[in-house]
Parts: sequence; C-alpha cells; structure tokens
Amino acid sequence: MEYNLADLFESVVDTVPDREALVHADHPGTGAERRLTYAGLEAAANRLAHHLADSGIKPGEHVGLYLYNCVEYLQTAFACMKIRAVPVNVNYRYVEDELAYLYRDADLAALVFDAEFTGRVAAALPHAPKLRHLIRVGAAPDDAPEPAVVPLPFAEAEASGSPGRDFGPRSADDQFIIYTGGTTGLPKGVMWRHEDLFFSGLGGGAPTGEPVKRPEELAERVAGGGEGLVFFPTAPLMHGTSTLTAFIAFNFGQKVVIHRKYVPEEVLRTIDRERVTSVSLVGDAMLRPLADALAGPLKGTDCSSLFSVSSSGAILSETVRDQFQELVPNVMILNNFGSSESGFNGTATADSGPANGFRLRVNSRIAVVDPATLAPVAPGEPGRIALRGHVPLGYYNDPAKTARTFFQLDGERWVLLGDMATVGEDGVVTVLGRGSQCINTGGEKVYPEEVEEALKAHPDVYDALVAGVPDQKWGNHVAAVVQLRAGAPRPTLEQIQTHCRARLAGYKIPRSLVITPRIQRSPSGKADYRWARDIASEAARQ
Repeated sequence: MEYNLADLFESVVDTVPDREALVHADHPGTGAERRLTYAGLEAAANRLAHHLADSGIKPGEHVGLYLYNCVEYLQTAFACMKIRAVPVNVNYRYVEDELAYLYRDADLAALVFDAEFTGRVAAALPHAPKLRHLIRVGAAPDDAPEPAVVPLPFAEAEASGSPGRDFGPRSADDQFIIYTGGTTGLPKGVMWRHEDLFFSGLGGGAPTGEPVKRPEELAERVAGGGEGLVFFPTAPLMHGTSTLTAFIAFNFGQKVVIHRKYVPEEVLRTIDRERVTSVSLVGDAMLRPLADALAGPLKGTDCSSLFSVSSSGAILSETVRDQFQELVPNVMILNNFGSSESGFNGTATADSGPANGFRLRVNSRIAVVDPATLAPVAPGEPGRIALRGHVPLGYYNDPAKTARTFFQLDGERWVLLGDMATVGEDGVVTVLGRGSQCINTGGEKVYPEEVEEALKAHPDVYDALVAGVPDQKWGNHVAAVVQLRAGAPRPTLEQIQTHCRARLAGYKIPRSLVITPRIQRSPSGKADYRWARDIASEAARQ
C-alpha cells in the first residue's frame, strides 16, 4: 500500500463501512436529501469509476468536475482516483471563453457537469478537441442548446458500472490537479502527487497532530478512535479548501455535510440539526452573513456543537471574528494560511489583528526568502514565503510559470509563493499580503489586506476591497471600494479617513472612496482585485 488517496480511502471504508460518511443536507425530509455510509459512497464511486474506464478514460487522463456542491462531486473525484485518472476542478462562474481556455489547457478527456451549465458547455466544447465524453447531473434545461457530444445522464453512467472494487494497483505518484486563479490572470493547474498532497494538504492524516508514518496507520487510527465529528465545508467544493476539508474528514472516518449553495440561514439550521462540530469557510464574506443571521432572524439557533470555524483563502477580520465569537462564545475561530500551491501552512496567532498584522506560527519547512537569491531574509526584512518538501510538481502545461515558482535547493523541492512576509526573532511570520496586489504609493508599499481590516472595523461598512489607482503625484494612491450595511448612512471620504487614521499610518489612508451595492468576490469568498481596481479607476476618471 502506498500514500495514494484512493488506497487510503478504501482502507478507511474497510474499517468503518457502516458509519455515515456523507450527507447532502439541503432539503431534509425530501427526496433531495442524501445520506451515504462509507460503504455506500465507495460503491457509488466504484460504479462511476467502472463506467469511466469502460468509456475509454485511461490512467493519467483528466476529468473535469464542473458542478455545484453535491454527492456526485466527491463521488466523481474518488471514481477518477480509483482508475488513476486525474480529477480537475472547474470554476462554475466561468463563462464560455474562460471555460474553453481551461478545457484546452487542462486537456480534459471527460467532463461531469451540472445540467444548469448545459448552454455554456455546448458553447465551449468546439474549442476543446480532446474532450470526448460528457456526463450531465440533473435534467437538461428546455431552452439550452445541446452539446455536440451527447451528454449521458449521471444516473445512467452510475448504473452501468459495477459496484465492485476490482481495480489495478495504484501509485503515490498518481496526480491530483487543482486549478487556481482567474481573478488576477488566467487559471493555472497545480499538479500534486497523491503522497505530497496527503502530507501538505491533508496533514498526513492528522492536521493538528503527528502525521502517520506508514499508509496502513491511517486505518489503524480510525479503528482505534470514535465517531461524532461532523465536518461542514460550506465553500464550493471546486475551491480546493473545501474538497481537502472533506478528504481530511474521510481520513478520520468521520461525517461530511454539504449544501448545494451557500445560504447562511440554511447553514445555521444544518449546524443545529446535524450537530456540526467543524465549519470551514472563506473569509468575512462567508462568516459575516452567518453572524448577522445568528444575531437576527436565526437568533437562538443551537450552535453549541460547534468546536471550530476555520477560514482559508481569505483572512477573517478581527471585527467579524469578535462579532461571531460573542454569539458563539465556545467556538474556536481559526485563520488558516495555505494555498493551492502549498497546502496547509499554519494558523494565525491569537494576537493577529490590525495592531500586529497577520501573524503565523509555521513549521520548519517554511522560510521567508529573498526572491532574487532564494536566501533567507534577516528578521524584520520583507521577503516571499517559500515551502520545501512535499510540494507540487509544477503548473500543468506551463513550464515558464513552473520555473518561476518551483525550484530545487540542496536536493529538496521548494515552492515560492506570491505572499510577502517578514519573520521575527521568535520565528513568527507576519504575512504582509500578496506581492501582486501591493500598492506602491510615493515609494511606500501598502498591502490591501491591512487597509481592508481597518475599513471593516467601521460600524457602517459591511465589506471592502482596496486597490491602487494611478496618481500623477504618488504614482498610485490607495482607493477603498466599500459595501455598506443595509440602511447605513453614506459616509464621506473624510469620515472614512478619520476612522482609518486611528489604525493606519498616513500613507496607507484611502485617498478615494467608491460606494458599491455589492463587493464582487468569487463563489468561495476570495477577493476579486481586478474588479476592484477597475471600478476604482473608472470612478477616478469621472
């Protein structure tokens, strides 16, 4: 047995086959609700795996997952891995041109897609010559054009395959690809070996403890432990954090709960009904609506089962953390740091906030380096975060980007992240922000996240993004794009500046303000800085 994700899952299935594994809990008590045991989830995955193999999908070929959250998403991911095919996430917000690019770039051979996206698939398909097999989840819309390759209904595909586990041997070198990007550039596929993803993305079977030392130990730990943990990844599964959260739960032999889409009130009802212990989400855009619902229409909802709420991919502001903590006092709120290129890297210290910055205690595999020399920087000097050991192989179909991001040093593989940071004498890393979003104003560097944190502390601000706008005097100036709370009075720029001046140095204060009905973010809550920059620049020209 190797560190192969399908092998490891099967070892857990054999240990706790009758334990509940997966609940699609959108509509309790109706036919839309689904509950699968570990044995049931595996049989469903085996059926689809056999269908894919019988349809000519070979080891190493790529299968796209273009779906909202559903049982079929995780079922398809495991089905691919069982036959050594490679699952590839597809952002469901992409439109025709973006889809056509991703289908081509990823060399998709098959696509499992939600019926709602039939028209987009039909439009993008002519630009993806290698895509030869389509499987559709749900009934096709009456007004949507059918793709040139006739889609097979998912239920038929699943029914055609055997539920048996009669697959060939697998390898720790089998691949899993996570596509990332699209808000600041073209999407790029991060190629992970299963073994590397297991240790860097899934914590080696124990994200908060000691990683396993051999593959068989994973099932042994499940056999020796109990049940009762309920993991609820609330962000889209097409966002790597949510899929990896589900895999972590399966490695523990515990239960995963999913919803098709993120509806804060329904999330709270499910936490109560399913006795959820761990919620994962992405930033204020997802936690703040939960807090508002819990303080308003869902006041009194029982969240006592909650042990932790964790964010990855976007930082939770101190203001929103405090708001939710007051409503659910016993919950542990975690700002986790990681990326598609590095997996999980650390958790923010308790004193992280506007005064101290986003501070991380990291493991010995992480360093802050000079991007030019790759040498560690001196304490207090800015550099880029780098990680060694279990890192990806590179970007699929992009040797140039791979060469800029991944490197060998002293016989070890490293990945150089885009995040700028400093390291203190105590080894604590303070993340400054994404280097690509850094605003150079009058020779000073401003990282948007720090200004956004200050803006969100304003009582009338619901959400905010910060971008640099061209400025004849300063080169660029700091612009705030703000969404107000419902019914809040419209603040002036001077009022916003006065509020920020108590929290930020003068050069970080916003010089312009745009009030917008809604901050645009990805479905997972990640900031769309390209949109913020465009809307702020347009306002400056008027």
